[in-house]
Amino acid sequence: MSVCLTVDPCRCPLCGQDNRCAMEAKAPANAQAACWCTREQFSAALLRQIPEAAQGKACICQACVQKAVQTT
Repeated sequence: MSVCLTVDPCRCPLCGQDNRCAMEAKAPANAQAACWCTREQFSAALLRQIPEAAQGKACICQACVQKAVQTT
């Protein structure tokens, strides 16, 4: 049996919470502001935690980024 899991680009692939990604927000293209993630550093170790199915499809949320920074 095969299971099809859909990746939600508006949910963090690590914790499942809203990632508040401005790139995925439903707003007019001309009103789009820069995403919070453009001001953050994502470590290679944090990026390796993203499940393969979600890589390049869903952003990590700010809470998970901050948690990773605090534990390094």
